[in-house]
Amino acid sequence: MTRARYAAALLALSAFAASACSDEHGTEGGAVDVQISGERAATDGFSFPSGSEVTFLDGWELRFTHVLVTVSDVTLSENPDKAPADQSQTDAPVARLAGPWAVDLAVPGSVAAAGGEGSAIPLARITGQNLRADEPFANDERYAFGYHVAPAAADAAHVNFAGDAATEALYARMIERGYTVLYAGTATYRGKDCITSELDYDFTRLPASFPFELGFATPTSYENCQNQQNQGAPFEGEEYQRGIAVLANQAALAQITLHLEHPFFSDTVHDSPVYFDQLAARLAGAPPGTTLESESLAAVDPTAFTDARGDRLPWRQCLAGQELPQSRQRGFGVGHVLVDRAGDPRETFRSYLDLVSYLVSTQGHLNGGEGLCYVNRGYPSPP
Repeated sequence: MTRARYAAALLALSAFAASACSDEHGTEGGAVDVQISGERAATDGFSFPSGSEVTFLDGWELRFTHVLVTVSDVTLSENPDKAPADQSQTDAPVARLAGPWAVDLAVPGSVAAAGGEGSAIPLARITGQNLRADEPFANDERYAFGYHVAPAAADAAHVNFAGDAATEALYARMIERGYTVLYAGTATYRGKDCITSELDYDFTRLPASFPFELGFATPTSYENCQNQQNQGAPFEGEEYQRGIAVLANQAALAQITLHLEHPFFSDTVHDSPVYFDQLAARLAGAPPGTTLESESLAAVDPTAFTDARGDRLPWRQCLAGQELPQSRQRGFGVGHVLVDRAGDPRETFRSYLDLVSYLVSTQGHLNGGEGLCYVNRGYPSPP
């Protein structure tokens, strides 16, 4: 069951977002309030078989203790509609906040998230065109919005975990490893009455519960984002108009939104089904309590999964009404990209870690929903 998003009641959504920001910042026209959210997934996790918007089809439940991310270079630029066929193009930037900010999205925020999807954490208010002598924003035009998910940095402001020794130690580990995003928590198998593509495979060799720390070195800029709060007609092939309209009578909302299900997609196609057995399989035969880390994915073929013992991993389906894929061995879609262990990472996926990193780089949005941005990856990756 993947994310189901609808574009209904945009007027009500805009009003909701404005009231959310006013709770934290006060109402002020001509400004843009910037906040960040991992939505309910970050604070509540993924439940099975129900209770969350996204469900792992193979019966796993995830609870996050930390979802750490560093963001920087929040930018507003002129003319988001400059090139209808090329979302990356805008005119010059007029305002920028450099940051960087380090945030734990698993900690509930102090304001409502865009669209009512959980809570959000305020970052800053942009009160004018600070790249143009603080000229006021025009109230009759939209500005392109972009931001950067950056490597963890010693100079990043610890927005909501300053003084928490355990979280700061985890963030220090991110700095050492060059991570931009880190998911930490516990995975627990909840499936019952499942069907499988290989009856002879013994799934009990996978641990029923284990801790994980999945970190990714995926610096990415999200540029000229679409915004579901806009009411005009979008360009062909896009879901919403681009940019943020600065309002005369209240602060406009710019919510950096990270969709936490993306690393678990079973295809490069957006909103593909999510599975977790292929991760748990890296701990087959490991001592109880072993922590799953992302580095263990670096030797795994994403089109033909095996467990840590080298046995092929079948599909497992634990949600009523869902069918198994036709293949016996679990393998994920990689689109037009070739899988080559010795290949160029700019052109191929060398491993499952490369595929997951690619999927992580697509998780950035604007104002919840499916406010898609142009993705500009700052690490070696297929386009």
